[in-house]
This record gives sequence, C-alpha cells and structure tokens, in this order.
Amino acid sequence: MALSTFAIRIAGAVLAFLSQILLARLMGAHEYGIYSLAWTWIIVLGIFACIGFSSSPNRFIPEYTQNGDLARLRGFLKASRLSALITGFLLAALGMVTVQLLSPVIEPYYVWPLTIIFLALPLFALGGVQDGIARSYDWPSLAMLPTYIWRPLAIIALILALIFAGKPANALTAAAAAIAATWVVAFYQLFMLNKRLGVEVSPGPRKIELNDWLAISLPMLLVEGFLQLITSADVIMVSFWHSPEEVGVYFAASKTLALVHFVYFAVRAASAHRFSKFIHSDDREGLAAYVRQASFWTFWPSLAAGLGLLLIGPLLLSLFGKGFEAGYPLIAVLLIGVLARASVGPADALLTMSGHQKSCAKIYAATFAINVMLNILLIPWLGLTGAALATSLSIIFEAASLATTAHRKLQVRTFVLPWRALPGGSRP
Repeated sequence: MALSTFAIRIAGAVLAFLSQILLARLMGAHEYGIYSLAWTWIIVLGIFACIGFSSSPNRFIPEYTQNGDLARLRGFLKASRLSALITGFLLAALGMVTVQLLSPVIEPYYVWPLTIIFLALPLFALGGVQDGIARSYDWPSLAMLPTYIWRPLAIIALILALIFAGKPANALTAAAAAIAATWVVAFYQLFMLNKRLGVEVSPGPRKIELNDWLAISLPMLLVEGFLQLITSADVIMVSFWHSPEEVGVYFAASKTLALVHFVYFAVRAASAHRFSKFIHSDDREGLAAYVRQASFWTFWPSLAAGLGLLLIGPLLLSLFGKGFEAGYPLIAVLLIGVLARASVGPADALLTMSGHQKSCAKIYAATFAINVMLNILLIPWLGLTGAALATSLSIIFEAASLATTAHRKLQVRTFVLPWRALPGGSRP
C-alpha cells in the first residue's frame, strides 16, 4: 500500500508540476494567476464539503469489517457519499451567489472564473469521500489515480481541445475544463468503486447512524479543513494585496515545492487506516514501531528531495515562463515548513485515528489563526516572502504541538530524531 501510494504520488506530483507549467505557458501569468486562485478555492471548500467523510472511512470501515457489522458498513458506504454530494451542491450554490453579490468589490477579471468554478465542487467532494473509502480497503490505485493522474490529464486534454476549437486561452476556459474533468473522473471512480464493493460487501440491510458518524467525522473535518486552509491560505491572501501575476508566481513556487510535500501526504494516506487497525487491536508496541517507521519514511526522503529542489529550483521555475524565477526565494522559505511537518510524520492522522481528533482540530485551528495573523502582518511588509514566512512559522508551531500532544496522550514518539539525540533529552 505504502509503495503503491508513493509511486502514484510521485507520478501525481510530477504530472501536477508539468500541467501547471503548461497552463502557465498557455495562459500567461495574469490568466494563470486568476485560474490558480479559483481552483484553490475549490480545493479548500472541497474538503469542507466532504464534512469529514473523506477521513472517517479510515476509522469506521476497519472497525465494522473487523466486527462483522455489515449493516452499519453498508449504511456508511451509502450515507457518506450521498451526504458529501448534497453538501457540495449546497456550498456550490452559496458560493456562486456570494461571488455575484460581491462582484462590485471584486476585481472584474475574477468574477466569472470564480463563479463557474463552483460547479466542480459537488463531484470534487464525492471524489474525496471515494478516495477515503478506497484507501480503507487498500486500493491505492482506485483511491489516488483518479485524483492525481486522471483528473489533471483530463483538465489539460479538455483545455487543449477547447483552445483548438477556438476558445480563448484564459482562466474562464480553464475553469470550464476543470469542471468537466472533475465530473467525468468522479463518475468513473464511482462506477469502479461500486463494482469492487459489490464483491467485497455482500448485499443486505443498511443501518444508518448519521448523527453518530457526524459526531466523529466533523472533528476530522476540522482537522482536514484547517490543514488545507493552512496549506492554501497564503495563496488566497496574496491575492488581497497583489496582482494575478504575482499570485501566479507564488502559486508556481508552491506547486514546485509539492514535489517535496508529496512524501508527507503519501505516507499520511497510507498510514491512517493502519493506525486505526493497531489501535482497535490494542497493539501498542506495534503502533509505536509503525509510527517510527512512518516518521522515518516521511522526513528523510523529504529532506533529500528538498535539497535536490534547492539545486534545480531556478531552472524549474523558468519553465513556467518569464518572471517566474522570482519565486525561487519563496521555495527556500516554504521548505522550512515542509521539513518541520515531515519531521513528526503523520502525527495528525495518528491522533485522529486514536480518537483524539478534537485535540488535533484545536491545534490546526490555532495554527490557522497564527497563519492568518502572520500573513496580515508580513505580506504588506515583506510581500510574497512574508506570505511564505508566515506559512512556515505557523507549520513549525503545528508540528511541535502535534508531536507534544501525541506523546502526552498516547506515549508515542513521533519526532524523527530520538530524544536522547537532543540536548537534555531522554527517551520516553
């Protein structure tokens, strides 16, 4: 599972990077910056539209499978996807109305790309829940290929087709292509997932316990939502003070850094449901050993990839087009935060799967608040570098808080270095 996840995330990170280069080249920095901001909103709101059901399958499916509780399992598989789809439609409608109402105070070039991009939200949310279900069954290809391979390829193919058909190479055309690609890929994943579940889960009665599921899923939503906000808030807030061209430069730098950050997300995706299995079987020794492995395979590959990226960063940014090399210092600053998060491994997933999702949510809420305050203080003063510094400083706080909380509540060490290697430290 871990190796398959790594392979897909490597391919996905490279594909995402290449697709962003192509988009920047096709549209130019101005239109690329507009589209980048619009799609960032979908990524952020897509997490919230899942209402926690993108993470809670890793908690409920192993539990119901191990206990042979097929009625609840069938009910969860149906209710989780339907709930996310309905929430996605409601948020999409609210988002479109809000953008139109605020159009007098929004720059005109943002209005229609931001309005129509919300049409992608319902199926984006459905895909997020289906990813979680597929990961819970150790189906990494079905979980990740649609999101990280098929959808980016479909977006590029549709943009090229629209341009070839005579449509302008602008943010509105890219948004239309993203909507169509999201819908097609989500329905393909739905068909394939139902086909596999038909073999795995026998037909029978369903037991729906939506209130109980939401009680656990919503704190997980806060974890996922605040994590995504921490990752994306800088791009959104840069747009408050800077032009679309500068938004495009910042987005290109963050996407280049994704070539490193994918390691953390790959290990996190592969680990969450395994943490749940160790916890439900009360295997504390096995859990501690697996946490050490997860931290090791998160930090050291991230460090190696980060050092390599610093060497070739200017070359990679130059591929986006003229002026994008200005984003190189941002990569160096953002890398500090990426390595801080990698140093404690998927500690957030560990806390969430062990029933401490509320503690994790509080940490992420505090981190997000710090991030926003630092962005407000530093962007007007230091510009794009201020946004990058705000993000890295807030993530350092996040990593330290997660490691401390995991050690206090679970007596598990998540920091990649042994305590005895630190001055004055000792092993727990």
